[in-house]
Amino acid sequence: MGASSALLSPAVLMTFLVAVGSLMAYPEVVTAKHAGITRHYHFDIKLKNITRLCRTKSIVAVNGKFPGPRLIAREGDRLVVEVVNHVPNNISIHWHGVRQLRSGWADGPSYITQCPIQTGQSYVYNFTISGQRGTLFWHAHISWLRATVYGPLIILPKRNESYPFVKPYKEVPILFGEWFNADPEAVINQSLQTGAGPNVSDAYTLNGLPGPLYNCSSKDTYKLKVKPGKTYLLRLINAALNDELFFSIANHSFTVVEADAVYVKPFVTNTLVIAPGQTTNVLLKTKPQAPNATFFMLARPYFTGMGAFDNTTVAGILEYETPSSSSSSISSKNHPLLKPGLPAINATNFVAKFSSKFRSLATTKFPANVPQKVDKKFFFTVGLGSSPCPKNQTCQGPNGTKFAASMNNISFALPRTALLQSYFFAQSNRGYTTDFPAFPLHPFNYTGTPPNNTLVTNGTKVVVIPFNTSVEVVLQDTSILGAESHPLHLHGYNFYVVGQGFGNFDPNKDPAKFNVVDPAERNTVGVPSGGWVAIRFQADNPGVWLMHCHLDVHLSWGLRMAWIVLDGELPNQKLPPPPSDLPKC
Repeated sequence: MGASSALLSPAVLMTFLVAVGSLMAYPEVVTAKHAGITRHYHFDIKLKNITRLCRTKSIVAVNGKFPGPRLIAREGDRLVVEVVNHVPNNISIHWHGVRQLRSGWADGPSYITQCPIQTGQSYVYNFTISGQRGTLFWHAHISWLRATVYGPLIILPKRNESYPFVKPYKEVPILFGEWFNADPEAVINQSLQTGAGPNVSDAYTLNGLPGPLYNCSSKDTYKLKVKPGKTYLLRLINAALNDELFFSIANHSFTVVEADAVYVKPFVTNTLVIAPGQTTNVLLKTKPQAPNATFFMLARPYFTGMGAFDNTTVAGILEYETPSSSSSSISSKNHPLLKPGLPAINATNFVAKFSSKFRSLATTKFPANVPQKVDKKFFFTVGLGSSPCPKNQTCQGPNGTKFAASMNNISFALPRTALLQSYFFAQSNRGYTTDFPAFPLHPFNYTGTPPNNTLVTNGTKVVVIPFNTSVEVVLQDTSILGAESHPLHLHGYNFYVVGQGFGNFDPNKDPAKFNVVDPAERNTVGVPSGGWVAIRFQADNPGVWLMHCHLDVHLSWGLRMAWIVLDGELPNQKLPPPPSDLPKC
């Protein structure tokens, strides 16, 4: 840090040291009661050597931390995060789940809202968190760099506001991750080159640690020490690259109170399912007396597809502190270590039942503003496919082709210049077309016997919608190259999950069963394996917004599209021009 800090002015250095040193906020003057403050953070993107599973390798990391630093703000605060890129890779950071109202330039997906930050360059992300509180996270949004570049984004309620549930004794962020012994960039680049499925990860992690069920890893185990008779708030974040996970703690149950930074009607469960891109807050009530046992916290994948996947289990340990805590570590060594049971790898019915338990609070204070009338309806198929093998090359995908993925059979190709720039400056060679189909061009039996032709079309196609349009999208899984669950994430919005089911969506019968009273409000939803999900949102945020599968392998294969939401009539319904330091391509 010394060399770079020498170039900073004292004022900047002070901000920098406060931000980096404590990673707590650098507050500014509060102008009015309940008004937010501005919090400054500084991200240095640097290479860091790190050892896991007895192998040392260089990873891309933020401020030398893995997982990255915790960002803390309150609802209504403004965040100003300066990101400086010291690594050879291009990078950009996405603030996952932040609404980014009229601040689309700060959303972060490379080639969508910005060109990436190149080596030696920097960019300041400047945005306000309005009307949101809860657990979100931030991560790199280019190629597979988010394998190591991620961290929690915790939004506390406004001052003097309380949680709509019992105040926890302590709050603990738990991030699920995925560890590759190889360089994740090499893994995806090789896959894109050969057309084969990418090599799978070597371990899952809890707060960066794989735990004792992996070889040469018992010293890298996450331990959660708890006191008896207390309530803990676990802020769970699935930052894994390619896998939905089951999670359970032996002999304990969870009360789910929030998902994707939106409060939900509390419900009790022993096992959670959490997809990449999703966050879940749970209350963990510890036993009234310290038991003579320690408890495994286990996570392992939910997977129904045809390809290879990392079929391993990450373990952490829940340990009770005894009154004589000095001897506790000695005594706990003799305690039995209890393991929870987890559902079968492909327990699709369990997953469907679990996801149907999520309901909005729908109270006066926390209403569910579900669009009751729909202006525009869309039907998007979501799934895998293939691309022809280039001439003079042998490919290792299905039947000698390359693996691909698509929405409405269009595999989205990233443009050379960020879409938001092309759109905002109305460039003539804009690099995209506005003819993304609202419905599949060639309907088929989506979840039945797949068609013989599985080739996708490549293109940079978007849907344009007027400001404040109420939108309904039915996302339909397909059985092409195997039905599987796809966690779909929408940037710039939350949406309401009004319906889900197995098989093919029936537009005549299924809408009658939609829940438009208290559906879950989320930013990422699992499209059920061999089924469909229906979502609604009000397009009140002008800009260009990516919608994609949050399994990075499918994202890399093109399972993404973008919405352009036009400006409204009023000044506060228009997207302001970009900041002057917006990166160039």
